[in-house]
Amino acid sequence: MGEGKSFREALKKAKRIVVKVGTSTITYANGKRNFSQIDRLARELSDLQNQGKEMILVSSGAVAVGVDRLGLPAKPSTIPGKQACAAVGQGVLMHTYEKLFADYGQIVAQVLITRTEAIDRHRYTNCRNTFMTLLQQGVIPIVNENDVVALDELKIGDNDNMSALVAGIVDADLVIILSDIDGLYTANPATHPEATLVHTVQEITPEIEASAGGVGSSRGTGGMATKIQAAKAATNSGIQLVIASGTEKNAIPRILQGEEIGTLFVSRENRLQFRKRWLAFGAKIQGSIVVDDGCAKAIRKAGGCSILPAGIYQVVGDFQSGSTISVIDKEGHELARGLVHYTAAELEKIKGCKSSDIEGILGHKNYDEVIHRDDLVILQ
Repeated sequence: MGEGKSFREALKKAKRIVVKVGTSTITYANGKRNFSQIDRLARELSDLQNQGKEMILVSSGAVAVGVDRLGLPAKPSTIPGKQACAAVGQGVLMHTYEKLFADYGQIVAQVLITRTEAIDRHRYTNCRNTFMTLLQQGVIPIVNENDVVALDELKIGDNDNMSALVAGIVDADLVIILSDIDGLYTANPATHPEATLVHTVQEITPEIEASAGGVGSSRGTGGMATKIQAAKAATNSGIQLVIASGTEKNAIPRILQGEEIGTLFVSRENRLQFRKRWLAFGAKIQGSIVVDDGCAKAIRKAGGCSILPAGIYQVVGDFQSGSTISVIDKEGHELARGLVHYTAAELEKIKGCKSSDIEGILGHKNYDEVIHRDDLVILQ
């Protein structure tokens, strides 16, 4: 088996998948919704969800749909004009998705985010926990940038990069970007007819970045340049990314069956390795908790466990929720590191208590766990 084939075979194991659809994939050139494409997308994602996959959809198209709904001759050139179209179009688009996904028995949720969710620790943690709760409940999140309040020019908030951002927040295994572009070519096929499709990219070189053009269709904000940026962000986070044509029949399930469709950008290390390295060695340690013997024993078991207030013996340092902290046993051995859901001051009040007592003590309960097992890295 060739190396490219083995990389493709690995995609069969992907469980949590972010699919991004471009404006040109779900609308016609006149800006009207392409119902057959949206229905096919809903059917494919629903079928994969039924197989036990966890699907997240990042959808463009709000501005284009808003332009059509408002009867405007073209997309506005001003930011407020685009934001007004986004405000109208987002509601129309979500109504369409809600209706079509419901036909296949799926529940969808609208999630509007901005870059702040990746920068601000508290908002990042809250955003991540919302995504995780939706996925645990079998809901398909449909994500777009909150264009109505975004301060940046909409082009900065393109949904190619948004898909990589979301994939990082939810620890996705794979990103699939569907567009009017088949993938990465050796040259621009519009001006170089002899250009050929590159099926596998193991390293994004300066030459690849330089060969990417500007914005593609007039209805969207993305082009090959933003897709390369997204691929770089995803692969640097330990996440694989595929760029493929949105009009390719059954593209998503075929990619997940290992078929050589579009261009696969290979991550240098798997997602778990990256996350472990970041949590264990990349994040600044803000404090620590000392756990009792029973909790320490449970952490050492294969797979680890979530840490509950009952297992906490002592709190060291002054940290905020969302901080990375060390988990130490009574003998002073560091067992693990993870993202904490409560502040040090709150933990001082609830340490040794049952999770059911948290609300009575603090007046609120954000989470049952102090550190969820998904946010905990066991140190060997």
